[in-house]
Amino acid sequence: MIKNVAIVGSGFLGMTLALRLAETGAKVTIFESADRIGGLAAAWEIGGFEWDKHYHVTLASDTFTRKIIEEIGLGDEFKWVETKTGFYTDGKLHSMSDAMEFLRFPPLGLVNRLRLAATILYASRQTDWRSLEKISVENWLVKLSGKLTFEKIWKPLLRAKLGDSYKRTSAAFIWATIQRMFAARRSGLKKEMFGYVRGGYARVLRQFSERLMSKGVEIHLNAPIDRIEKLPNGSFRVLPRRSRRRGDEKKVVLRDGEVVVESTKYARVQTAAQVAPGFSGMFLSEPGLKSSVAVSPDAALAMREYDQVILTCPSSKAAEMLPQLTDDEQLKLRNIEYQGIVCASVLMKCSLSPFYVTNITDEAPFTGVIEMTALVDKRDFGQNTLVYLPKYVSTDDELFGKTDAEIRESFFAGLERMYPQFKRTDVIAFRVSRVRNVFPLPVLNYSDSLPGVKTSIENVFVINSSQIVNGTLNVNETIQLAERFFNEELRK
Repeated sequence: MIKNVAIVGSGFLGMTLALRLAETGAKVTIFESADRIGGLAAAWEIGGFEWDKHYHVTLASDTFTRKIIEEIGLGDEFKWVETKTGFYTDGKLHSMSDAMEFLRFPPLGLVNRLRLAATILYASRQTDWRSLEKISVENWLVKLSGKLTFEKIWKPLLRAKLGDSYKRTSAAFIWATIQRMFAARRSGLKKEMFGYVRGGYARVLRQFSERLMSKGVEIHLNAPIDRIEKLPNGSFRVLPRRSRRRGDEKKVVLRDGEVVVESTKYARVQTAAQVAPGFSGMFLSEPGLKSSVAVSPDAALAMREYDQVILTCPSSKAAEMLPQLTDDEQLKLRNIEYQGIVCASVLMKCSLSPFYVTNITDEAPFTGVIEMTALVDKRDFGQNTLVYLPKYVSTDDELFGKTDAEIRESFFAGLERMYPQFKRTDVIAFRVSRVRNVFPLPVLNYSDSLPGVKTSIENVFVINSSQIVNGTLNVNETIQLAERFFNEELRK
């Protein structure tokens, strides 16, 4: 009998699981609360150009990402670029892109520079991450690098990513960060090679969508879920949130080899050769336009029954959708703390620096500066520069309540302090993304209290970034998590 599976969430985790399940003959339906697929990897339009909503990069060591992109037919579209890394400290911009620049790094004396290098090399060779979960990141780094290096380099970087929660964070966090970034090097502390697919994740997600729909996977957008209901016969219903406006739901379909997004009410929304990001450039088509896939009204969709349900949403959201979980399961899911992000995308005429990433140890309104066009060909942006200004914050930070104009003023003032050549008149477009649940805080002994992916409700699973216990949140780790879960739990 063909298994009928519902997946909540259309990030790379949900999409990879959908692909693997569909390959076994399962009938898969994806529910996505947003108006576009991709989750944190979704794309949007800025200044007339389509690109990733948040900054992403592929490393040569990202084998799971590279494999899935090859599977969907874009393996030959990778472009690999040698990049540089900068540090902004004591009001000055420094390059730290190779071993010689590292050894000349002015903010630290020779002894402390050598201790910093030894810390990175030591962490890159460590394999016992579980023991590091029991040690605070501050104690571990002070012991290895010294107090001065911790205060000058490590502490500002930790605070930028974790806020004051760094005090409760385990050494496994910085170990995982070093492990990933060290893998980007050819060897030792040499130059970095980063990669991206031409067209960005907009193109990847569009191609991924086509592959999924060619295998019969349904994708429903603007479809937030209220709860999962277990029926007396052992199957499940996925019930939509009642507060949403009727008819808001949209469905992704494949028509004549082209991906389109259709509304389930009155009109259909179509995007020219676009789907994954939800995509600017939408227009209303005639209500009578025929589709290769029948559109299901909200009520009929809510009456469908599923043999399995997989929730890939944040843990607290999963707890809300599954009130029938045990008290212990509810507590474990709700106790997982997340860090959020407010990330500005800035399209401008001028370049800020030659660095792809600029780490900041001084006070600044943003965590770092990511100049995407130090990696991506500027021709993709009309010879303009695309810069990301991320600020990692707690889920209840007041920055989430700031308007785009307030964030713009604060961030531009920060750019003016760092880059004398920056002029506001050079800015072409500015957009802000706000996501409250980005990655779980890796507190001390984090994995000890982590709930399993299997729940007490048979055939209901909760799997998300909280299960990435020995890595950092990125597309490769997410796909790896999906592949492991499918092979260990779903393939049986």
